[in-house]
Amino acid sequence: MELYKWEGHRDQGVAILAAFPNSRLIYLINGEESAVLFESEESAAVQGFESYQVLNAVGDINNGYFAVFNNIPVTEEGRELFESRFENRAGMVEKEPGFAAIRVLRPLNTDTYIILTLWKDEESFKNWQQSQAYGHAHAKRGTEDGIDKRPNIFPRPSFVKTYTK
Repeated sequence: MELYKWEGHRDQGVAILAAFPNSRLIYLINGEESAVLFESEESAAVQGFESYQVLNAVGDINNGYFAVFNNIPVTEEGRELFESRFENRAGMVEKEPGFAAIRVLRPLNTDTYIILTLWKDEESFKNWQQSQAYGHAHAKRGTEDGIDKRPNIFPRPSFVKTYTK
């Protein structure tokens, strides 16, 4: 499965929705910025959209109203190690109240992976960040065993973007 993502000004996002009236597009906003997403079982070349292979998928992305995009640049040399970390994840986030969906996305034309989670609302996401499950998922961060301490994996800092439906 692949996921396609477009980001830009809110007016442009509305125009994309109008151009594909019968499609199952997901429209997200954050102030004047917007994002448009869709998933497909088949590869599609959509001009202006970034393409991702879905490495892990739980839940229906149409069910979430608060979207968190954790953008993580990864070097070519670091891809295998980075992906193995997510292949072996505990899957505890799925049990959190308000969780709707997760997608672990491998970039097809950039170096930036995305860990996309969708939630019932922003409060559910913030509650997860304070939970034991979050602490467990990030327990090795900043330690000798943490992937963030490995050389030559991350060419620049990761960043988070949030949107609502």
